[in-house]
Amino acid sequence: MPKYSHTVDQKVYRFHDLRDLLAKASPARSGDTLAGVAAADYEERVAAQMALAEVPLAQFLSETVIPYEEDEVTRLIIDRHDAEAFRPVAHLTVGDFRNWLLSDLATEETLARLAPGLTPEMAAAVSKIMRIQDLILVAKKCRVVTAFRTTVGLPGRLSTRLQPNHPTDDPAGVSASVVDGLMYGNGDAVIGINPATDNVGAVMTLIHMLDAVIRRYEIPTQSCVLTHVTTSIEAINRGAPLDLVFQSIAGTEAANRSFGINLGILREGYAAARSLGRGTVGHNVMYFETGQGSALSANAHHGVDQQTCEARAYAVAREFSPFLVNTVVGFIGPEYLYDGKQIIRAGLEDHFCGKLLGVPMGCDVCYTNHAEADQNDMDMLLTLLAVAGINFVMGIPGSDDVMLNYQTTSFHDALYVRKVLGARPAPEFEAWLQRVGIFSGDAKILADTAPGLFLDGIRKLGV
Repeated sequence: MPKYSHTVDQKVYRFHDLRDLLAKASPARSGDTLAGVAAADYEERVAAQMALAEVPLAQFLSETVIPYEEDEVTRLIIDRHDAEAFRPVAHLTVGDFRNWLLSDLATEETLARLAPGLTPEMAAAVSKIMRIQDLILVAKKCRVVTAFRTTVGLPGRLSTRLQPNHPTDDPAGVSASVVDGLMYGNGDAVIGINPATDNVGAVMTLIHMLDAVIRRYEIPTQSCVLTHVTTSIEAINRGAPLDLVFQSIAGTEAANRSFGINLGILREGYAAARSLGRGTVGHNVMYFETGQGSALSANAHHGVDQQTCEARAYAVAREFSPFLVNTVVGFIGPEYLYDGKQIIRAGLEDHFCGKLLGVPMGCDVCYTNHAEADQNDMDMLLTLLAVAGINFVMGIPGSDDVMLNYQTTSFHDALYVRKVLGARPAPEFEAWLQRVGIFSGDAKILADTAPGLFLDGIRKLGV
């Protein structure tokens, strides 16, 4: 018997349960069509959104999209729910909640207190009835600050991950990209390498190399080799100077199992990294990556739409107080997000939901070469996310990752958005850039204004 319905022009649209309603209310995307859960047409989608707006937020606590008994992510969501934090909005429907979020009653402080009281499904639901400008406005009011050797997420700041990938993990190639990125003020969120192999010895070589660079030039940043969490644990056991533990995560137990992880393994990695005590200004030690479509691609979505699955991944992330969380929004391919329009919408949804849930969100503004998207689409998403107050974005030589073979944002793109919005790097990193002569006191690159001073800065880095 359908539980939810809405009438449009005397036609009654019925939705079997909350899972079905959420899926039909989702803005169009190819992954939901592939999964067979999408609305049949725009009229059904609008009917679902109207019906969803009438659902009480409290309903999400009594009706789960994946049964409590079958999924440890569901159990985490329900068991960690903070009823006291939820109380101020407990009487609202999804539509009322949207209106409240857009009002001046929803301040930065209020939203921070509310975050533990929200479930991912609540965040996903309200995002589905929001316009682009709504997603930006509310996300801008949500601030999540984290720290390790730099402080990320402060007002007026935009950080970057310097991503010096190399198809063979060649130290010279990696080092060249690191220097290139530093010269453009990139790397305050992390210097993070996707290794070409998960071999422990090769991973340890990269960890030691990055640690040596950071220590030699006294760079206030952190490194991460984006290997499997179990490889990071083994590297720590062998004495590697590891800063951040990385792992790709998803919003269902089955999808995480396909990654070779569960919550217990993540807790082991978190404890191992914390035991090293390598942070200086803070102790957030985890770096997670997510992406809409990951659960579907593993056939582990339980009939839940991909955006709701993605929001559930943020509950996993939230459990471990991460330093960075990054939605790799267009990386999985057009089977899940078909074109630039879908990628832009998904990136803003992910940022909104993550920030609303208290997660320090960044975004890999990217697309694969077989998607109906181009760099102009990425310029739009980058700009919109920066306006929305995103914590960090990617910085890659020429925006072309030669190891992972996809298109993302370059060192220059980060400079562009910082200049347009007057945003600056993390304060610790900015002070270093000025000290070594890469940035001037007013955050300008000295290569543009004083080449001689810039060359002095390069010499200080031993280049």
